Amino acid sequence: MSYIKSAALEETGFVILDRYEQANDPKEWLDLEYVEWKSSGDTRFAPLTSAKGEIEVNGFWNHTPPRTDKDGVWIASQVEKAPTLARRAQEPGANVGRCRVIELKPTEYAEALYNLHQDDNNRLNPDGNGWIVRGFFNLSDDADSCLILREERYDPDTEVRIPLPAGAQIIVDTQRFWHAVWHPGPANRYCLITSWESGAQLDAYIEKWHGTSAHTSAPLDPALAADAEHEVQRRLAERAAALAERGSSDAREAARGAWGASDA
Repeated sequence: MSYIKSAALEETGFVILDRYEQANDPKEWLDLEYVEWKSSGDTRFAPLTSAKGEIEVNGFWNHTPPRTDKDGVWIASQVEKAPTLARRAQEPGANVGRCRVIELKPTEYAEALYNLHQDDNNRLNPDGNGWIVRGFFNLSDDADSCLILREERYDPDTEVRIPLPAGAQIIVDTQRFWHAVWHPGPANRYCLITSWESGAQLDAYIEKWHGTSAHTSAPLDPALAADAEHEVQRRLAERAAALAERGSSDAREAARGAWGASDA
């Protein structure tokens, strides 16, 4: 299939924008209404858009009629509380799908690896349209935390770790990367996540903010890395055994998730 994609993301799948002066803005994310929704850790979400303008965060394809992650409906009560965040999400001028603030409690590196996942932003996206990518705007100051990206879920050699101080701005093809955030804490982390449609508007926005794939991965202690790899392997094997014991039809799929195995 042929989609419109941003040339800036074509080679590496992500770009890092200039850092935003987050300290100049009010902490609007603290005033939003959150809903329970687990995603790669102990999380809650505060939607600014949703499929029908309601305070919920389900995928647009799970509604009637189902549709892809575009044309999000702004939630008036949330935008009233966070006009600056809404403005930032709309600044590129690209089509906005889901837009929400994530609240993430502290999590260990092994937990982040276990929760690596790929998004499904382009489900139902017609051929010839712009490819859906996601912007991550870190709101809280989490200089010791990092966004983990892996081309291959079980291959640490493909791992990129992008630091997340306040004002970090990153655009990622999250359907290409396995991703999660390692957030040591101690306080909760907050980040504005927006789905955008690739195209001329997003390209201009990336250029305006000097988007680059040049990066230096956050340092990682080799012993910590090795322990985390083994812990994930243990948890995957434990899950596969539990599914097999129950006779689950998912047992075969779980077994294929053994450490080092390739994904379909």
